[in-house]
Amino acid sequence: MMEWFSALELFAKFYWAIALIGSLFFLFIIITTFMGADGGEDIDDINAEAGIEFQFITFKNLVGFFTIFGWSGIACLDAGFSKPVTVIISFISGLLMMTIMAAMFHYMKKLTSSGTLDYKNAINAVGEVYITIGANRSKIGKVSVNIQGSLRELDALTDCKTALKYGTVITVLDVTSNGILIVDTHKTT
Repeated sequence: MMEWFSALELFAKFYWAIALIGSLFFLFIIITTFMGADGGEDIDDINAEAGIEFQFITFKNLVGFFTIFGWSGIACLDAGFSKPVTVIISFISGLLMMTIMAAMFHYMKKLTSSGTLDYKNAINAVGEVYITIGANRSKIGKVSVNIQGSLRELDALTDCKTALKYGTVITVLDVTSNGILIVDTHKTT
């Protein structure tokens, strides 16, 4: 194996070294990702925490660049291309790989949701009293309301003159700053 590598010219050795090192890092990232480790996420999250939406230069993208840069350079050399053409093709291939990976990770992050409940999404929602709500905001009760695609049991108050008993159909009118729903009996039109 060493005789084969030492017989290569310097230009080919450069591409083989880049391809093999890039591939080892790529393999490491794949294995750690499948094992549940972060696979370099901490490095990439530095830019994410800074509020940068589209991250082009990340550790994973650079590994992808060097891996494709090396292997496309080897393919060009094996095909008999000249050195300048090999460098141009391998550089463009690496940049293309970085762009594909950056776009892929960008759109995959958009597919995830934080799962944080936004109480403002409950306004105008129709639900049902779960625990009696006192009249004129005298006692906090609970209501069952469908918010953001799931049924939630949330604290509620009412401005009605009478208490809202279990099973009363309600409409959410507003949300207080601390997340308590303001409800009223549901008016059918």
